[in-house]
Formats: sequence, C-alpha cells, structure tokens
Amino acid sequence: MSISFYHILHVFSLLVLTGYTFYAFAAPAEARKKVLVITGIASLLMFISGFGLITKVLGVGQGGWPVWVWIKLVAWLGLSALAGIGFRRRSAATVLMAIALVLLFVALYAVYGINPRNAG
Repeated sequence: MSISFYHILHVFSLLVLTGYTFYAFAAPAEARKKVLVITGIASLLMFISGFGLITKVLGVGQGGWPVWVWIKLVAWLGLSALAGIGFRRRSAATVLMAIALVLLFVALYAVYGINPRNAG
C-alpha cells in the first residue's frame, strides 16, 4: 500500500481515537462497551498504519528504531489506555484530559520536532 494510504489511515484513526477518548471522560456508563470497541479498533488501526509508515519511510533495517519512534510508541500506549481509565475514574477526568493533551503534544513534537526528516 502507498505511503499516502498509511498516512491518511494513521491521521484518521488518531482523530477517532482522540475524539472518543475525550468522549469517554463524559459519556454515560451505558456507552462504555461501544466507546471501548471504537477506541480499540482506532488504536489498532493507528498502530498498524504507523508501522506501515515506518516500514515505507525508514525501511526495515538492523539499525534499530530512532528515538522519535519510541516516544510515539509510548504516547500511543498511553492514549490508548485513557478511554478505559476514563470510565473507571470519573473524578479524575480533568487530569486525564490534561494527560491526553500532553501525550498528543509529545507525539506530534516527536515527529515534527525530533524527527530529522521533518526538521525545518
């Protein structure tokens, strides 16, 4: 598949994952299953498309992954966990929203600030 396909799928799944994660912080308990299914699918698509991009752009080599890839992987794991945590810890919704925003900023900075291919 093309780089454009992976890129569009990656950004789209990020938008869905982020939107439904924030929705999870305020959603009624009855919506829990639906929200967790949607965020799980979006998270999986984000993971697959992200590694598709890494394979297409960086290639598969023995040099190991650059630091920005590891940073994005940690941010992805954190963001993926927040929807489930949001349903269990309603009282911490404000803190969880702040954590989500920080994780999103860190992931974006890793790609556009640290990644030498995108440094201006």
